[in-house]
Amino acid sequence: MDPFIEAEKIAGHNVKRACELLKVSRTTYYARRNGLPGPRAVRDAELTEQITAVHQRSRGTYGAPHIHVVLQREGAGCGRRRVARLMRQDSLAGTAGAATAPPFPTRTR
Repeated sequence: MDPFIEAEKIAGHNVKRACELLKVSRTTYYARRNGLPGPRAVRDAELTEQITAVHQRSRGTYGAPHIHVVLQREGAGCGRRRVARLMRQDSLAGTAGAATAPPFPTRTR
C-alpha cells in the first residue's frame, strides 16, 4: 500500500485519489509514513512492561485473569482480553497450580 502511494506521489499524482482507490484514509497514510507508533501501541508497550513485572513477581504462576486483577488494583485501567493478548504476544503464560481443595466427595449408599 505505502510504496504504491509513495510512487504515485513522486510521479506527481494525487495522493488523495490513490488513497481513495486503495480505500485508505490520507491520515492513515501520513501517520504510517512518519513511522511514529500510535497511542494504542505506546499504551500496549507500557502495559506489557507492567504485565511482565507482575508475572515475574508471581514467579510465572499468574495468568491473564489474575494479572488483570493486580493491574486493576494498581490503577492501570485495561481489559482482561487486552492483558491476555499482550501476554500471548510476549509469550507469557501462567501455570496451573495444584488444587487447593480435594474434589467434592461423592455420595455412596
